Amino acid sequence: MSYTVTLIPGDGIGPEVSEAMRRVVDATGVRIDWDVQEAGEKVIAQYGTPLPDHVLESIRRNRVGIKGPITTPVGKGFRSVNVSIRKALDLYANVRPAKSVPGVASRYEDVDLVVVRENTEGMYVGIEHDVIPGEAAEAVRIITRKASERVVRYAFEYARANGRKQVTAVHKGNILKITDGLFMRTAEAVAAEYPEIAFNDRIVDNLCMQLVQRPHEYDVLVLTNLFGDIVSDLCSGLVGGLGVTPGANMGDGIAVFEPVHGSAPKYTGQNKVNPTATIRSGALMLRFLGEADAAERVERAVAEVIRRGQQVTYDLKPHRDDPTAVGTREMADAIIAAMG
Repeated sequence: MSYTVTLIPGDGIGPEVSEAMRRVVDATGVRIDWDVQEAGEKVIAQYGTPLPDHVLESIRRNRVGIKGPITTPVGKGFRSVNVSIRKALDLYANVRPAKSVPGVASRYEDVDLVVVRENTEGMYVGIEHDVIPGEAAEAVRIITRKASERVVRYAFEYARANGRKQVTAVHKGNILKITDGLFMRTAEAVAAEYPEIAFNDRIVDNLCMQLVQRPHEYDVLVLTNLFGDIVSDLCSGLVGGLGVTPGANMGDGIAVFEPVHGSAPKYTGQNKVNPTATIRSGALMLRFLGEADAAERVERAVAEVIRRGQQVTYDLKPHRDDPTAVGTREMADAIIAAMG
């Protein structure tokens, strides 16, 4: 059996880590026809947009895509391509597992968290304007029952399917009484349908403190868009950083996978950066395709290479100036070899 998958290489370091992922996934023996599509700043001159319609149509047609990081200008320029893809394809659940990998330096061992972030509304609707130019600006935050219900339901279904024991809804309902109040009431109603799974809630700032103090008390976290963005990076920090953390954007029968980290343009073309997050995103994609055995082989090989600590990139060495560090391609080679 073969699959057609949309591949958006991205920019900055994107093409390098995407190629590493592609080689590793191909080495599993799963037959994938890669439908390569370009997006980002480099296509604006040709198409007048960083996200041409044909890229979205490719994902709609194939029902699965994977992308490298794409640069988002700060405080100016075009809207985030990542956000635009999620919105256009109604990829309403952003799923970011944060699981300890032996050999990756971190302050904790055996952390195993999953962040489920609402992906289509909240502060990311992009409704903002100047009230007094240069003096005051306003942004609109939108929370709906429909979006809240489906992302909370996704979190509970994920917990049920993966043997998870607890879902925690995260909010700021003590201050944002209407918007986060709606999110919390909806979460409580959905939780009642899953009596076998423990449910609780936490105020977001308190949760952040507790995650730093005792992350092992938590399992699946479900959050609105902005809080989910922030807390998922915190959880990545608990297990070694963004360089090892994969991500998935899930809709109804459609998904786009991506590493959590950015495009790191200063490292473009240097064969230097860690491909782990993108390769592990490829493993998530394989699971979505029903190729669980291949996904397990990738995950085991990644873990083995990191555990050995020899053929890894500079950021996975005890000292970042270690001369034995290898490049992006070479680490992918070692992962492929570890799969046998």
